[in-house]
Parts: sequence; structure tokens; C-alpha cells
Amino acid sequence: MPAEALLFDCDGVLADTERDAHRAAFNRAFELAGLDVEWSVEQYGELLRVAGGKERLRAYFEASGWPVDAAGRNGLILRLHALKTTCFMQIVESGSIQIRSGVARIIDAAHAAGLKLAVCSTSSERSVGALLESVIGPARSRKFAGVFAGDRVPRKKPDPAIYLLACAELDVAPADCLAVEDSRNGLLAAAAAGIPCVITYSAYTRDEDFREAIAVYPELGDPPGGCVTLDELLGLTARRCNRAGGSRA
Repeated sequence: MPAEALLFDCDGVLADTERDAHRAAFNRAFELAGLDVEWSVEQYGELLRVAGGKERLRAYFEASGWPVDAAGRNGLILRLHALKTTCFMQIVESGSIQIRSGVARIIDAAHAAGLKLAVCSTSSERSVGALLESVIGPARSRKFAGVFAGDRVPRKKPDPAIYLLACAELDVAPADCLAVEDSRNGLLAAAAAGIPCVITYSAYTRDEDFREAIAVYPELGDPPGGCVTLDELLGLTARRCNRAGGSRA
């Protein structure tokens, strides 16, 4: 059975946001909160191993020391993350973040071919919404049948919960989807959900282990340079299905 849905991760896939948007927003939030904390480019790369912004903050303070007592820790995380989300939205809305090469082309082709489109992200719904509106654009964003953000599930990637939720709400079988991810955490989430996954790695993830992916690309690309077509992506899922013994009856 041909693929029925194309599921995109957000950060690193739709746009390369981690270094100059998310990291910058965290640092601005620390500044606004009066904390003497600044995450370097290299340090943030290490912190990205922890999926989810609130989880990342907690992991950082657990390792480096908390600026508040135990009773105030949850409140600090929530305040910092709310500040960070607002700062991230301001950065995205400024127009400084661009859509990744090939993404618009693949979205348009998939929509024209009748595939269901969705975003499956560990980021908050506000952050994903801001990126879709300002970077993907209102008209193209309306082609998405669903936006599944990290605050809708109890566990973040590499747990498969976000992908299983998307499949349930889109009414598609995992094997009939294709996920596009940029990180090992995202790849493991898709694989655990039973969804074939291709990787378009980002600046932070290029050296990660992608052995479970059905294909790995530096980017989807646009003409006149090299580019990955929708037919090529769908062909990958078809070949995978044939190797597994055929699609569902």
C-alpha cells in the first residue's frame, strides 16, 4: 500500500532553528530572569541530547546546580520556559529564520498527491505554531492536517508517543506513513512507532547514528542543484514494504 501520510519533525527539519533561535531564546530568557547563565553553541549541542525544552532546562540545572531551593524548582522551569517560548516566537517572527531547502517543494508535492501532512515535534504548540505561520507561511501551513506538539504527550522523543498520537488522529497505520527527522531521538521515536523514517540532518546532528533510517540526506534540496523528489521518498517506503513481505491487504 502506498504511503498515506508524510510526518515532519519541526526544528531541524522544517527550519534549522536550534542554534540561532532556540539557543538564543533560552539565553535571552536567562537574562530576563536575572540568571548568570549563557549556553554556548557547543554546550547547547550537548544539551540537545535531552528532548524537550523544559526537560533540557531541568537536566542543565541538575548538572550545574539550581539557583532556587527544591520547592521553587518546578516554578522556575515553567517561568523560564514560558519566557523562552515568547523569545523564540519573537525571533521567528522577525524573519531571520528561513525554511530549509526543499521543504516547501515536498510539502506542495505531497499535498497535491493527496497525502496527509502533519508536524510531530517535541517543541511547544506555541513555538511550532509561530514557526509554521512565519517560516512555512499561512497558505502552506493550511495544507497540514495536524500539528502534534510535545505538550500533547506525556513523554517526548525518543518515546514514540507523539507519532502514535498522530497516526491515531489522522487515522493512518504507522507502516503507511513516512517520517522526516533530523536527529537520532526523532529517528528512534519513529522507528519505535513502526514508521519508516528518512533523515535530513542539521548542523547539530550530522554526526549522529542514523542506522535505522531508510535514507539519510544533507537536505531535500531545490533545483537547479541536487534534490530529493517526492517520488523518490515514496519509492523508499515501497521498497521497504516489499522487503518486509508486502503491504497490508
